[in-house]
Amino acid sequence: MKKTVPTYELYGEKTGERPDFWLHCETIPSRSSLYHWEIGLHRHESFFQILYIAGGSGDAVFGNAVNMIEPPMVITVPPALSHGFRFSRDIDGFVFTILASHLKTTPGERSRLGAWLAVPHLIRLDGGEDAAYIAATLTRLAREWETSRGNRADLLDAYLTAALTLTARLDETSDDRDDSSQSENERRVQRFQALLQQHLRSHWPAAAYARELGLSQTHLNRITRAVVGLSAHEMISRKLVGEAKRELVFTRASVQEISFRLGFADPAYFSRFFLRQTGVTPRAWRLAERDRLGA
Repeated sequence: MKKTVPTYELYGEKTGERPDFWLHCETIPSRSSLYHWEIGLHRHESFFQILYIAGGSGDAVFGNAVNMIEPPMVITVPPALSHGFRFSRDIDGFVFTILASHLKTTPGERSRLGAWLAVPHLIRLDGGEDAAYIAATLTRLAREWETSRGNRADLLDAYLTAALTLTARLDETSDDRDDSSQSENERRVQRFQALLQQHLRSHWPAAAYARELGLSQTHLNRITRAVVGLSAHEMISRKLVGEAKRELVFTRASVQEISFRLGFADPAYFSRFFLRQTGVTPRAWRLAERDRLGA
């Protein structure tokens, strides 16, 4: 029997305990020490994570892939990715949990940065001005998060945007960038994400995306499971749900209008699809989310 990967807002907390934040920060030891330095496989439905590893060692697990942690390092984890960590007792650094819809460019958005954000990355900060600036900016982000000084939200936004953008640039321009099959798989997932953004409302099946990528559907599923921990069909469904949630919370369009915008011919089918994916109806989710956000 296949083991279900749990979904958390923050690791170890019940899904129903919805925190009222767009950014959360804590040291890596503060949470991992509670679980004997091992964070089991789990996922975050609506949150993007950044780990800044300043010291120590360990492994990062993405789906079925195990990656060595070699500090100083930045690790990015997109929403809905099955992931876990094993840390040494001398691990040092911070983990930032960000509401994905708050990012300037959301994971999977049809842009170079959006495609980069949609897959996990481990980036060594091996010297150089940009690497030093990233480390300093993430440290400042953590320190600022602890304060209550004026213009705090603006600074948090600025630090986060600068750190993410520079990290993506450093990763893409590194002379030591890995050309292995894993990197090729990541590039294929990025292309799949770009196509998904383009054809989401046309409701292409997974087989159509596979044909566009020159792959069999079985091969595409094997790649997406290895990189993201989800099948291609699951990625399509989660993207549709993510777009629906964004429309529900940030627009005043009716559920029927939103269903048509997302390419559903039958609003009733859209509601059943949303209920099946989230456990609640679109209207119930909207009311609960707006109440939580005070909208």
